[in-house]
Amino acid sequence: MRQSRRKFLGGVAAGGALSAFVSCGDADPGPWNIVWIIADDLSADLSCYGRSDVSTPNIDRLAAEGARFTNAYVTCPVCSPSRSALITGMYQTSIGAHAHRSHRGDGYALPEPVRLITDYFREAGYYTVNDHESGLGGRNKTDFNFQYAGAFDGSDWRDRDPGQPFYAQVNIFEPHRGRPPDTWSFTDGIENPTDPEAVSVPRYYPTDEISRKDWAGYLDAVRLLDEKVGRVLDRIDEDGLANRTIVAFFGDHGRPMPRDKQFLYDGGIHVPLIIRWPGQLQPGSVRDELVNMIDLSATSLAWAGIEVPDHIEGRIFLGDDKAPDREYVFAARDRCDETVDRIRAVRDKRYKYIRNYYPDRPYMQLNRYKEISYPIWRQMKRLEMNGQITAEDYPFLSPTRPKEELYDTIEDPDELTNLAGSEAHQQVLTRMASVLDAWIQHTGDQGENPEDPAIAAAWEERMARTYADAYRVLEEREPPWK
Repeated sequence: MRQSRRKFLGGVAAGGALSAFVSCGDADPGPWNIVWIIADDLSADLSCYGRSDVSTPNIDRLAAEGARFTNAYVTCPVCSPSRSALITGMYQTSIGAHAHRSHRGDGYALPEPVRLITDYFREAGYYTVNDHESGLGGRNKTDFNFQYAGAFDGSDWRDRDPGQPFYAQVNIFEPHRGRPPDTWSFTDGIENPTDPEAVSVPRYYPTDEISRKDWAGYLDAVRLLDEKVGRVLDRIDEDGLANRTIVAFFGDHGRPMPRDKQFLYDGGIHVPLIIRWPGQLQPGSVRDELVNMIDLSATSLAWAGIEVPDHIEGRIFLGDDKAPDREYVFAARDRCDETVDRIRAVRDKRYKYIRNYYPDRPYMQLNRYKEISYPIWRQMKRLEMNGQITAEDYPFLSPTRPKEELYDTIEDPDELTNLAGSEAHQQVLTRMASVLDAWIQHTGDQGENPEDPAIAAAWEERMARTYADAYRVLEEREPPWK
């Protein structure tokens, strides 16, 4: 069974000495240091990805010195399941980590033989770091949906033994939203804030003053993120490590906007991925192979010369042991706080197939975090209530949803025209649905087993209590929206 599972997943073990990857001229250049710079809630909204309404010079510099990937996708559009997948190299649905912020206090442990990739680095002699005490702007974020002791060795790579290689994560908060009711904006006091009239808002949101102002705040937070990325790059240079350090920059999932975060449209799962691998990746290159972000876990182990365990579901996508390019990437969304849902998706380079397991429920079913924190969410409902927009204009407002959605992402990058009912696309629909079925079966998707309803009920009570004051503040500040 394992052999057929590995054949389906395309996993390849990484063998051989690390020196096989290196062409720096030294007989024994030593192991690579590896740094992951992880941004919260970030889509590819960067100037190096073509956005003209934001300036990201430090991230652009990294892209100019490395490779920019245009088809990188996370396995979940919300932080804790996505990060659980990243740190294990496993789909969150395979390891019981698929419900957002689950298993925080119930003693749930990873199923055997799953471990954190930091364990393998440590056993190979690496110092493992969650950088949050060095002044680089990182924070002590893990956000795993399981219990695990000793995930990292320290909080600053300078604390390692002399000459010891290191694996480090720098987890940057931006552009995640602040916590209401203390703040309603992304950033406070930023110099030269983005002009709301200069921003480009996706077609699936209204383009009124509230939308533009909120979008401008998001881009301000992206600019602050860029400044912190610059600190990390400067620190690597100051420590004389640039030629021996692989840097990977990416988002843990897509942007913090209503139809993006928590949903399987590209705004929720498509993320920037930039990798600087000195001497191995052509500076300024652009690569379009499909990457599921659990592939970065397997690839990072391979960079360190560590054999990738057979159970890991990520593929090596760079280096001498590179696996064949993916034909498809997969993503899943399950319960988020009090909002019970189950959505699955598969994507190739052109088509996206989405399956909704609760088609009787609206996209915008109750989620207090989004209602409170996302001004565009409230504005869309307000405009609909006042008869200014309809679900025909903005399908995200629909009271129900189709069981299946199919999008041609080349012709329709905003994923607004559902082709599931198109006679001309039935062959594509059947193919994509079959591929998703095979993935669910081969990976043992644990979302097939309904969660205990008491868990969602407990979250319902918790979120109602948490946001009670915030709702009162909103009622004082804003016109009615429901």
